[in-house]
Amino acid sequence: MKNKLKLLYQLQEIDNQLDHLEELRGDLPLNVQALVTQINNIQRTITEKEEEQESSIVKRNKNEEEIERLIENQKKFKAQLYSVRNNKEYDALTKEIDHSDDLVKKHHAENDAMADLSKKLSFEIDEITPQLDELKKELKEKEEDLDRIIKSNEKEEAKYLTERSKIEPQIRKGDYAAYLRIRKAKKGLAVATVVRSACSGCHKIIPSQKQIEIRKKDKIYYCEYCGRILVSSDFGDNNE
Repeated sequence: MKNKLKLLYQLQEIDNQLDHLEELRGDLPLNVQALVTQINNIQRTITEKEEEQESSIVKRNKNEEEIERLIENQKKFKAQLYSVRNNKEYDALTKEIDHSDDLVKKHHAENDAMADLSKKLSFEIDEITPQLDELKKELKEKEEDLDRIIKSNEKEEAKYLTERSKIEPQIRKGDYAAYLRIRKAKKGLAVATVVRSACSGCHKIIPSQKQIEIRKKDKIYYCEYCGRILVSSDFGDNNE
């Protein structure tokens, strides 16, 4: 049991060092992720606007082709007016001509609206592109800063990760799961020592009898106030 408690204590000490190295990075990882998200959102917006522009161009081209076809039909219908044999034929042709004329006007109106939309989209793309460029520049700078910090500590981090990988398999799965659960709930500190009769995690006084039991190192005890694993402070001594 003593060895089990010591392993949990050592694991906490290593994780404390790893947490410290993580803290040296400050808000840079979050800032980098936030910038990546912003850039992706803007790029997605630009892509959507460009696709909408392309779609409007295709539609306008189809409308132009349809306008040409309708105008040609109108010419044929108008030419046929001179050879009609009765009012019924005349009315049918004029109806076709009027219908074609309405469609031509409709397609022209659609094309005008889509031309205005295309201009609007171009303006919006031009407006947000400089913002995208600025964000990319900022991202590059922050990524370089973060990479510099990571590289300056990578040997130290690798050392702690190696030590951690040796200790973790020696800890019972149930105890390790409890350690991780408490660590997540208590801002990284799962194992606390008894210092000056108090839990080093929440600073609440530990009853004298419980302190004696903790020093025996024959059982895992939890702080009744914060739920952290409690160990004797002498685990930090070199002779332990």
